[in-house]
Amino acid sequence: MDIFLRIVSIILPVFIIIGLGYAYARYKGEGVKEDMVAVNRISMDVLCPLLVFTALAGKDFDVGHNAWLILAGVLIALGSGLLAWPVARFFGYDVRSFVPPMMYNNCGNMGLPLAALAFGANGLSAAVALFMACNLVYFTVGIKIIQKGHPDHQEGSLKFLLSPMMLSMIAGMLFALMHLHLPEFLFIALKMMGDACIPIMLFALGVRLLDINFSSWRIGVVGAIVCPVAGLIVAALLEMVLPLSATQRGQMYLFAALPPAVFCFMVAEQYQQEPDKVASIVLLGNLAALLFVPLGLWLGLR
Repeated sequence: MDIFLRIVSIILPVFIIIGLGYAYARYKGEGVKEDMVAVNRISMDVLCPLLVFTALAGKDFDVGHNAWLILAGVLIALGSGLLAWPVARFFGYDVRSFVPPMMYNNCGNMGLPLAALAFGANGLSAAVALFMACNLVYFTVGIKIIQKGHPDHQEGSLKFLLSPMMLSMIAGMLFALMHLHLPEFLFIALKMMGDACIPIMLFALGVRLLDINFSSWRIGVVGAIVCPVAGLIVAALLEMVLPLSATQRGQMYLFAALPPAVFCFMVAEQYQQEPDKVASIVLLGNLAALLFVPLGLWLGLR
């Protein structure tokens, strides 16, 4: 019960911010969605990359110690997408809308604080390792899936590697590997900007809820179930083959049980890839986390 109450205390603020976004959009009208386009672009090009960079560069991050855990994160993301693909085909969903959110879970604004609560301060470095692994898969394989069929957004491999998110990941890894440190005042400024993207993304999701219809709720329910279930299946298989410590095993299961990330909605908005349906997947997925996250913690700590 104590763990459940802690999880609720983390998830509840998420829905409060989403609710504020929805209420603001209802009050101001349809024009708010157009206003949010520029805000979303700033979040994707500036704020979110800074969140990734400061998460990697700001921790005492030992790449060697977390190598197996990073591999587990990569395989869980890829495996979840692989398992979600036939589900999308079965229900007749657009693979570009359904599969990428299954590959990119809420390991940032939900996974990091949950890891701190469940495993203490020492668990944060492992959570950052999984955060990096998930970003690596989504911004390579996941984005390529979304880009298929969007000729206006096709990019060559080299150009994609120069995207703000990929550059921030590369820079963060270099800082971690070389044990480099920014001046404290500069790091604090960058971290403040990176942290700002979390409430902005949630608020934007609330605004987008104006477009949700009944059919979108259906795909939301399916996605809310498939994302954690697929992740937990892959984690159970990896537990049998990877030499993970007890804490790393717990981190892996917690990571696998997380819901789709809010950032998936931001990307869907940018590509105009059925953002209303992706918003439903994200919203209901985070609600379902009240059930699946405790399950993941129980499997990891048993």
